[in-house]
Amino acid sequence: MTSSKPPPRAWQRMLSGRRLDLLDPSPLDVEIVDIAHGLARVARWNGQTHGEHVFSVAQHSLLVEAIGGGLSGGDGPAMRLELLLHDAPEYVIGDIISPLKAAIGDSYKSVERRLLGAIRRRFDLPAPSPSQARLVKRADRIAASLEATRLAGFSEDEAGRFFGPVALPEAAATEVEALLVSQPTAEVQDSFLARFEALASAHAVERN
Repeated sequence: MTSSKPPPRAWQRMLSGRRLDLLDPSPLDVEIVDIAHGLARVARWNGQTHGEHVFSVAQHSLLVEAIGGGLSGGDGPAMRLELLLHDAPEYVIGDIISPLKAAIGDSYKSVERRLLGAIRRRFDLPAPSPSQARLVKRADRIAASLEATRLAGFSEDEAGRFFGPVALPEAAATEVEALLVSQPTAEVQDSFLARFEALASAHAVERN
C-alpha cells in the first residue's frame, strides 16, 4: 500500500499570532493589522527612492486608491477597498519587480492569486469584474509612473516607456500630491488602517 504525500505547506507566523499557509491560505488567518504592518515595511522600488523614509507598498496602495477613486467607475466602498487591497498579498511575499515576476511566471502569480482570494473572502469582497480589474490596473500604472518620476529617479521618457501616458484624474490631484512624499512607517501604517476601517464600515452599511 502506498501512502499519499501530504500537500506542501509554507507557514508564516504573523505578528497577530496567526499562522498563514502561503500555499493554501485560509481567510480565517488573514488580519488587517498584519496586512497594514507588513505593507508599511515593504519598500517600493527596492528602496531606491528619494526621501528620508522608505516609500512603502502601503503608501503606494493609498495612492492607487486615491487615483482610482477619481476615475470613472472608481466610486463606492467595495471598489475603493479593491483598490486599497490590490497589492495586499505583498505583506507576506514582498514587492517583486516586474522583470522578476515575468521570469518566475505562473509560480508567483498563483501564490499571489490565492492570497488575494483569501483576503477578499476575509473582508467579504467579490472578485472584480473585468472592467473593475482594468480600472485597478490603470490606477496602478498611473501611480507607478508618478512614483518613478517623483521618487525613483526616472525621466519622463523612461517612465512613459514602462507605464504609458499618465492622465491623473483632476479630482484626485490634491490628495495624490500629499501621498507622493515618503512618510514615516508608523504614520503610513496608521493611515492605511484608518482608511481601511472607514471603507470597511461603509461597505458593511452598503451590504445591509
